[in-house]
Amino acid sequence: MKKMTSTKTMKGEPVKSNGQKEVAVAEGLKKTYFKNKPVCKVVFFLPAEAVPGAVKVAIVGDFNQWDRHANIMKKQKDGSFQMALEIPAGHEYRFKYLIDDAKWENDWCADKYVKNEFGGEDSVIQV
Repeated sequence: MKKMTSTKTMKGEPVKSNGQKEVAVAEGLKKTYFKNKPVCKVVFFLPAEAVPGAVKVAIVGDFNQWDRHANIMKKQKDGSFQMALEIPAGHEYRFKYLIDDAKWENDWCADKYVKNEFGGEDSVIQV
């Protein structure tokens, strides 16, 4: 299947092309839905200003059983980090970024935030 170019809509309305439906949520999260698969491809993006000097960033959440080693993001030339994951659609998932195995960061563009048992908040993505 051909990849779609990023298209932004005012209210996140679907954009159809080549058998895929894409909803551009915000600068940090891009969701692509597939007609023939019950998954959503999510591109996670953490800007350089959120992780100054970071060497390693992991996406940790419900979709990977909070495994700190399962999804290590790729560092970009500009210092940002990015990764695409296919996540089962029709659910919402809590997640956070773990920076250099020491600091937790929420996604600035999450769909919402919910309190966690540690007195903070988790990012939530709805797919």
